[in-house]
Amino acid sequence: MNSGDFIYIDYVGRVKDTGETFDITKEDVAKKEGIYSEKFKYGPVAVIIDSDLALPGLNEVLKEMKVGEKKKAEIKPEKAFGERNPELIKLIPESMFKQQDVDATPGSFVTINKMRGRIISADGGRVKVDFNHPLAGKILEYELEIVGDIKNQNEKIKAVICYFTGAEKEDVDLAVTENETEIKFKKRTNLLIEAKELIAKNILKWVSGIEKVKFSEVFENK
Repeated sequence: MNSGDFIYIDYVGRVKDTGETFDITKEDVAKKEGIYSEKFKYGPVAVIIDSDLALPGLNEVLKEMKVGEKKKAEIKPEKAFGERNPELIKLIPESMFKQQDVDATPGSFVTINKMRGRIISADGGRVKVDFNHPLAGKILEYELEIVGDIKNQNEKIKAVICYFTGAEKEDVDLAVTENETEIKFKKRTNLLIEAKELIAKNILKWVSGIEKVKFSEVFENK
């Protein structure tokens, strides 16, 4: 694959040391392993080669593959979620949790100052929170398959939108004129401006011929 190629991939991601499956797109494998969830959306996901939509180590492997190829790959921490950083383990006053009506239960996840962490312990009025990514320091194993590529301009735009929103392609309307695309969702969404900027940034960078992205909101009298 080449830089900027849009592809669809299926994969199973596991932690090498434990064999725990942490991410999966294959519904049949999820059912077989007893980890299937009705709330999860299974199926191939879109990735852009050399973008930030895949882990660096995963991107390197995909770049050496071709459509239809399957491969097993091992990704070291430095090319996945990084090594564990002791400085990201913080002691926080328990009073801060009480002020926000949050129960400081060990094992639960909390978000503080836009950082997500796991509570390790709560003792003596202080709560120890680990802000390292749960997979930091882990060697990952992937079973990969490139199931298809995307050549059509509209399909590339929809792939970016669906990646960041979880929307179905059928729920996205596009109007493309010359070098501009206008996006409208058939179902009501509450996208933050930051999410729209992220979608627009990736479309402008990776979809050739597009120089302006617009989001359209439509309200009807029913």
